[in-house]
Amino acid sequence: MSRKIGFLGPSGTFTEEALRTTDIEGAKLVPLPSIQEVIAAVERRDVNKGIVAIENSIEGSVNTTLDMLAFEANLLIGAEIVNSVSHNLIGIRGAKKDKAQTIISHPQATAQCRGYLMRETAGATIEAANSTAEAVKIVAERGDKETMAIGTSLAAKIYGLSILQKKIQDFADNQTRFVIVGREMSKRTGRDKTSIVCFIRKDRPGSLLQILQELAYRSINLTKIQSRPTRKALGDYCFFLDMEGHVEDENIADALKCLRCKIRQVKVLGSYPRARKTRPR
Repeated sequence: MSRKIGFLGPSGTFTEEALRTTDIEGAKLVPLPSIQEVIAAVERRDVNKGIVAIENSIEGSVNTTLDMLAFEANLLIGAEIVNSVSHNLIGIRGAKKDKAQTIISHPQATAQCRGYLMRETAGATIEAANSTAEAVKIVAERGDKETMAIGTSLAAKIYGLSILQKKIQDFADNQTRFVIVGREMSKRTGRDKTSIVCFIRKDRPGSLLQILQELAYRSINLTKIQSRPTRKALGDYCFFLDMEGHVEDENIADALKCLRCKIRQVKVLGSYPRARKTRPR
């Protein structure tokens, strides 16, 4: 049976572009309508693995992904991919950007091009789509010159549209981190990263310090920390942490053991090879 990998569709998204930089030989790629559906499909075993965006260098974390992994799924991150993202303004043949009345894209994409849109398409209505590729597809279906999309060059090619302007993101070095989620913990490689979520017993002075001290004491390098609401009450937060190392490393295993004794819950989201740094295209 061939393995199935779910991704945010339709065909032509940045997620698909990132997925195609990995070894997918023999795999069936399954486009799904949202990040939630990708993760849910892995949880239901409709697909073997799924790939979702988790962080962008301009807009920060993708909270939908964080919340799904923390609260709604019991999956593990098995790999990460860091891919350069280049946004394009796309329309039907003959369209002019200064005539734009409607711009369609995923909210993350429009946010990453906010400055450009204010300068070049001021007054245009921003319309949300589930993905950049869906936005391009909608423009192709509507077929009017005043409706445009922000999307990939791949999507423009797939849906027979023109790129009106390339690289419209506000910052040239725009990169997105994607993670591949599944059910198995990746093997230790020696250059790994571990992601966890920490739930404290109650909001009190020193709660975060208590977590950080366990890591600092063992010389564990913390690469990211972010708080998110737990959905239980206003002011009730959990902490997402990324750190260098694997759960099989002695210092990581020892730190997690001590944390479980001191706070309400530690949920391991995965240990996986760190993505190699790439140069923005």
